[in-house]
Amino acid sequence: MYRVWNFVTNYSLLLIAGAVLALVWANLNPHSYHDFVEFVLVDDFFIGHAHLDEHGHVHRTLTLHYLVNDVLMAFFFAIAAKEVWEAIILENGSLRGKKAATPLFATAGGMVGPVAVYLGLAAFLGSDVYDAVSRGWAIPTATDIAFSYLVGRIVFGAGHPAVRFLLLLAIADDAAGLIILAIFYPSGELAPEWLLLSLGASLGVFLLFNYLPRRMDRGDQLRRNSTWARKTLGFWPYAIAGALSWYGFQESGLHPALGLLPVVPAIPHADRAFGIFSAAEAHLHDLLNEIEHGLKYPVELVLFFFGLMNAGVEFSSIGAPTILVLAGLLVGKPIGILAFGWFAAGPLRLGLAEGMRTIDLFVIGCVAAIGFTVSLFIATVAFDGGAVQEAAKMGALFSFAAAIISIVAGKLTGVQKRELQG
Repeated sequence: MYRVWNFVTNYSLLLIAGAVLALVWANLNPHSYHDFVEFVLVDDFFIGHAHLDEHGHVHRTLTLHYLVNDVLMAFFFAIAAKEVWEAIILENGSLRGKKAATPLFATAGGMVGPVAVYLGLAAFLGSDVYDAVSRGWAIPTATDIAFSYLVGRIVFGAGHPAVRFLLLLAIADDAAGLIILAIFYPSGELAPEWLLLSLGASLGVFLLFNYLPRRMDRGDQLRRNSTWARKTLGFWPYAIAGALSWYGFQESGLHPALGLLPVVPAIPHADRAFGIFSAAEAHLHDLLNEIEHGLKYPVELVLFFFGLMNAGVEFSSIGAPTILVLAGLLVGKPIGILAFGWFAAGPLRLGLAEGMRTIDLFVIGCVAAIGFTVSLFIATVAFDGGAVQEAAKMGALFSFAAAIISIVAGKLTGVQKRELQG
């Protein structure tokens, strides 16, 4: 796996920079910050925020915020979906077989626990608070893979089996988060017939440019047709299919940031998985990995702008939603992961990886409580702009406190750091 500093540089540094810049800007000059975020790029366009004009027709406005959150973040979610897809279907995939059973149970606990704490505490605060914030129940279910991985390596060391367990949990958490976004947070009125465009684009590009060349290559060890399709056509057929699929999601009412997901399984991929963040994947030349490599730097830039567009919250906005999100993450995550993980490893006899203790599940839960990127994203779609959304975003930002809590929990529970050998 990559060294910790390289990982921070490659995946996290620009995101942090964007978020810090947004916080400073929003608190020094909130008016100019919000004008920047909602800057109109094109009015009356075929993509953008939808609203009805005076004649009852749908009018779309493309703003800078929509461009980043709804269009460009589709590439971020596509990379997440690629890792989930490979973990499920490929030989040695990390979410296949018995080895994934306990992490999957722990993932379920890491979602049930935060929801129970968030909604339970909201109900305790009264019906007015509950009614105002209940739609944000999914915000504390998220785990930020990048930052959690970084903190996990600091707490456990790169060679500890808990780090791999944490990655499996985070991948599964991402998969569940994508499903939650698609089902519970549509971006508008549902028009499911438009999903036929997404499905048709994905199926068409798979049959014409993936399945058919491979079928024509049966018995041909040189795989001439598949090689021609990959080298001559490259990613273009899949880019066109992705654009059609994205548009289908926008028109269907599902969040368009998920619009590239149907196309990911259609792209030719490797025969086996080496694991998320594995350095070996840099040497794979299947089209899916090559596309991911090509997207690496653009997505880093997208994450900078995502932080800039969404993390600009005034400190005065701290309120009940902030406390609820933090409680869900910092209390619900560790308890849920510990309880469900213990149940799977003990009573169900699914076991833990050699070298892991039951108490390590609690520390993993503390690490997984860093919600940041996906929590921030869910907060923007769960609530309309205003005080509740701002307060919920602040809770997602403050979830970085889980890093300090994780280091302290590791010390108190006697975690023995293990580094990679060789």
